[in-house]
Amino acid sequence: MKDQDSSSSVGNGVKPFPTIYFKLLRRITLLFLGISILGIVVAMSVTCLDVICRIFRISFKGAYDIVVIAGAITITCSLPYTTAVKGHVSIDYFFHKLSKRGRIIVDIITRILSISLFSLLAMQSIKYGKELFDRGEVTLTLQIPVFWILYVISISCILVALIILYNLLHPEKVIVEL
Repeated sequence: MKDQDSSSSVGNGVKPFPTIYFKLLRRITLLFLGISILGIVVAMSVTCLDVICRIFRISFKGAYDIVVIAGAITITCSLPYTTAVKGHVSIDYFFHKLSKRGRIIVDIITRILSISLFSLLAMQSIKYGKELFDRGEVTLTLQIPVFWILYVISISCILVALIILYNLLHPEKVIVEL
């Protein structure tokens, strides 16, 4: 895929902030997509291995813990990519009944509310992650600390908010194409 912003650079060879922001956001989004894919592979592999082990009456200790963590990471890390490709469900019926100006106003309000929501989710995830860390919360079987999952959720929410902000400021550009 060809970069959409290749024409923007300052005379001294330093790229402007929007170009750096776009490229960094794109790379991090694709990194999170890779982590999400890895989470699916881990959950599938552990589930298959657990089923095979059960056939031979062998216990796979911690399979549930691993699948739950992989599932949480998969869902969380797929949010930025879904936002970047504008793959979320939308209700276009009422939206298209509005005038062009009305659609723009509703779109701006919706994006600002979304940025606020994901920012709040990020802050609360950090707060809850710290509480889990302070209490020493771990998974039931393998005793894996769980606080870090909330930090991954927080980073993902921040990334989603930044993607929505970029889409608000550059509605004609797409961060990642399908």
